[in-house]
Amino acid sequence: MTKYAVLLRAINVGGRNQVPMPWLREALTDAGYGDVATYVQSGNVVLSTSDAAAAVTKKVNGVIKDEHGLDIDVVVRSKAQLAAVVKNNPFPEHADDQKALHVTFLEAKPTAAKVKALDPSEFAPELFAIRGSELYLWFPLGYGRSKMATAPWAKRLGVKGTDRNWRTVLTLLEMLDG
Repeated sequence: MTKYAVLLRAINVGGRNQVPMPWLREALTDAGYGDVATYVQSGNVVLSTSDAAAAVTKKVNGVIKDEHGLDIDVVVRSKAQLAAVVKNNPFPEHADDQKALHVTFLEAKPTAAKVKALDPSEFAPELFAIRGSELYLWFPLGYGRSKMATAPWAKRLGVKGTDRNWRTVLTLLEMLDG
């Protein structure tokens, strides 16, 4: 059995795309997953399965679509992948700033050409870096005041993703360890 962090994009935000976490836990358990747990209301699930990540992505999306009619983007990371995200943090000096440091978990690795086209100084003093299929973001003035937070990253990178603050990333890794 593999333990995965399953990240749902844009649910329970601003009254849209409502997916109750008690329902989600029950539905995923009924779908055959083990050790199903959720963290906060914004679409963070930890579960165990013998399925590959791609199968988990498709099945979780289908469970939500069948019951709620919502076509939710689902990003899945194994415990090893999530541990690598923490280890590969390009901004370790900001790791204690858990609300200002974020990771966007991308559905796939962006092309080298898309990454090369980005200008690291565009959002100064804010910082961003891409490591594999993760976009790391640091918002020194806060997420709510950020120009970088509203940048069209999916369009720029040619791949969708879902964002989590560093505290959530660390909590999900702890849940996968538990």
